[in-house]
Amino acid sequence: MFNFLKEKKTDNNNSELDIAALLVHAAKIDENYTTKEKDIIKKTLEELGSNTEDLDKILISAEKIESDSNQILNFTRKIKSVDKNIKIKIFESLLKIIYSDGQSDMYEANLIRRLAGLLYLDNKLIGDLKNKIKSDINK
Repeated sequence: MFNFLKEKKTDNNNSELDIAALLVHAAKIDENYTTKEKDIIKKTLEELGSNTEDLDKILISAEKIESDSNQILNFTRKIKSVDKNIKIKIFESLLKIIYSDGQSDMYEANLIRRLAGLLYLDNKLIGDLKNKIKSDINK
């Protein structure tokens, strides 16, 4: 879809892992890390241009990186400088993960607000994305 990760050959591995670790962090924040959330992460990486054969390895590495990290700044540092459409795709996937169980708890809501600021995404866009994801889930 985007081929973002294919185009960034020199920084590909780190970008993949940063994006995957950020999404893993979002999936684990409610302490209920599901197969559905893992599938959303893999689909996102694939749409961004990751090699389909490597998705399981990338996810395992990202889970390790996320569990060893104590802050999300490590994951957002490179992501915030990418094209706005890529950031929107990543944020949309993050919302799909958060709302995959049909609700957002206070920790997930806090993560949404923090990441919107760190990725320089405006509140209206975030609100529109939330509404889109919620309506897709309710179909």
